[in-house]
Amino acid sequence: MRARWLFALGLFLLTAPAAVAQAGPLRVFGPDAVTKLNRKLAGQVHDFTHNHGTDRRVFSPALDQKRDLYAYTPPGYDGSTAFPFMLFLHGLAQDEKIFLDIVEHFDDAIRKGEMPPVVIVCPDGSVGDRPSLIHTGSFFVNSKAGRFGDFIAEDVWEFAHSHYKLRPERDAHVIAGASMGGFGAFNVGFKQRDKYGSIVGIMPPLNLRYGDLEGHYLRDYDPANFALRPVGKRNEIVGDFYGLVFIRSRRILDPLVGRGAAEPTKFVSQENPYEMLTSYNVRPGEFNLFVGYGRRDEFNIDAAVESFLDEAKRREVAVETLVLPEGRHNLATAVSMLPDLNQWLVKHVGPYTPDGYAVAGSPAVGPRQRRYSLPLLRPWVPVRP
Repeated sequence: MRARWLFALGLFLLTAPAAVAQAGPLRVFGPDAVTKLNRKLAGQVHDFTHNHGTDRRVFSPALDQKRDLYAYTPPGYDGSTAFPFMLFLHGLAQDEKIFLDIVEHFDDAIRKGEMPPVVIVCPDGSVGDRPSLIHTGSFFVNSKAGRFGDFIAEDVWEFAHSHYKLRPERDAHVIAGASMGGFGAFNVGFKQRDKYGSIVGIMPPLNLRYGDLEGHYLRDYDPANFALRPVGKRNEIVGDFYGLVFIRSRRILDPLVGRGAAEPTKFVSQENPYEMLTSYNVRPGEFNLFVGYGRRDEFNIDAAVESFLDEAKRREVAVETLVLPEGRHNLATAVSMLPDLNQWLVKHVGPYTPDGYAVAGSPAVGPRQRRYSLPLLRPWVPVRP
């Protein structure tokens, strides 16, 4: 029994949400990690953390504490020319350190002209100021765990705009995230509609109340067998890794509402992107929306997303989607989506690239001169069994 448990734990650490093993509670960086990383980049990562020997954290009035945060400026950023802005939110059981694993993908795409140059900020949204397999995440909402929604909407926004020269236009601003961060991107984006023109979710749980007519979560999406379910069952399994490691609802919900909360469904309903389409009256054409997910997601994100997409279609809200038939809920799947996401960003954020912008050694081109294709992106078509 002990051997089976140890094998299951090891498997979880290798396959858990967006690779906990790579950027989770066991990850340690040296004091010169950012310096070494910047030698590889055309742009620059800026350290506002306590991860590298010096405390450079940003104080959050909303949380009444210091918080870690990384920022990235693209090649050519000089502090006087305004650039588009992207806020990136990390996933479950992670913190801001995941950004050090993915920033090279963004930097390389910008250097090659495959992605518009953007200033990126990635803050720490973990509960307890560190990622944990027990208290897994804040979901970037105001809750019993803290005012994380205000932290993102107010404190991080103010930090970005006071430290960096950013384009003022709403459509030059993107809020994006993976897994829990994708949920947070849609949640905050819908609430902060005056600030963000584009919202991106990679493997995002966009319907936390997804279920079939019997209230089961881990079922394929069937429009004829779908209903919003209550979320008070603490032992309900919401993640299944190969039938060996199970993630139960209490691990996710308890930090947000407290153990034994009287009305957890009411809280979740208010924050659920599926229901926010109606409660926030999201209108056709109001946002540029991108969703990417895999068909073999261990958290059944594919079914939850598909229910959201059907509701969006009913409301005539367009969502461009990227579907990977073999995609799972891990870092490899998320990274494989980045080339298509980058091209989507070109279409929607590219027009806000500074005129004449070029990376050293590349010819200067205006945003309207670029040519791009979107081979895997498609309008949403409801999935039928």
